[in-house]
Amino acid sequence: MRLIRSAVIAISLLGGPPAAIQPAAAREAAVVAAASAEAERAGAAVTIRWQGLGSRVRVWQLPAPNARRGQGRLLATLTGGANGGGAGVVVPAAISPRPWFLLQDERGGELRVAERVLPLAGGMNFRDLGGYAGAGGKPVRWGVLYRSAVMAGLTAEDFQYLTKLGIRTVCDFRANGERSREPVAWPAASAPKVLTRDYELDIGPLMAAFRGGDVTPEQARTAMAGFYRQLPYNFAGDYRAMFAELLAQRVPLAFNCSAGKDRTGMAAVLILLALGVDRETAIADYLLSNRHYRPQPPKPGAPVDPSMAMFARLPPAVAQALMGVERAYIEASLAEIEARGGLDRYFSEQLGIGAGERARLQALYLAD
Repeated sequence: MRLIRSAVIAISLLGGPPAAIQPAAAREAAVVAAASAEAERAGAAVTIRWQGLGSRVRVWQLPAPNARRGQGRLLATLTGGANGGGAGVVVPAAISPRPWFLLQDERGGELRVAERVLPLAGGMNFRDLGGYAGAGGKPVRWGVLYRSAVMAGLTAEDFQYLTKLGIRTVCDFRANGERSREPVAWPAASAPKVLTRDYELDIGPLMAAFRGGDVTPEQARTAMAGFYRQLPYNFAGDYRAMFAELLAQRVPLAFNCSAGKDRTGMAAVLILLALGVDRETAIADYLLSNRHYRPQPPKPGAPVDPSMAMFARLPPAVAQALMGVERAYIEASLAEIEARGGLDRYFSEQLGIGAGERARLQALYLAD
């Protein structure tokens, strides 16, 4: 059976009975390869959409991301669709254990897909990096690499869900003050290894843009781009430690900061690029935070976050430039890396992953 490479993205669920559904325009599209699929949940149902498969597609639910078809359960068979065109189906699927799906057409083409955004009651911007087409067209493995915002709001049920996923390592990029204001209480019996670094987040250069009167959205974007230019180097030690965990196969691994968009967004882009995912797809994943990050009001009696208090006083357009993500921000990081010798040099000198380590990462985290 041949494996058709995929670029899997999450989009809004339309709902309805099991029937053909036309896929939405690629508003969150990664670079589309030979075929692609996407899945997203609403309640007890998951909508799966695909394009590039044949006219007869069978949909299987699997007990594990790499399980064989024979280990799964046939959910639906769709026939008569446009050959190579788009189609979809709504299938019932409980939240836990996490469902994994296999699509197979009459030509032997296959796609594996799962929900990109995890259905956590207290989670925020918690996403799976699986499915994107990496080196040689091989997709990034599902259920191994997760990115997230702060996990302090996770419920007991959320922790049980993550425990079933086997999370072994968490790289928490937050500063000392952030961690003390919002501690994460992992259950002792299932607590992963948590990597942190003692530092205080210096946002002085960013805040300098707000001194001396009114600030415009353009000034805020310029300040954010300046922050991003230094981001790959100011947090190189954190990223080096994360890649060391990946090379040691202490996975599944999750990594987070407070919003899960800046420090975490840079980390996700670096992982995807190291795995051979193309730049446009890596940036598309980064931009998904505009949809999935929603700042939460502080809990009653919780310590005040000075930066969040400042953002709350800003005009909405200025606050959005700071609280959202924009292509220009991550491109500022990548341009700085290029100006200092390029990505290969950055990986080798800053993160300790040369060509051999990158080949090993690809062997470990790309599916066959």
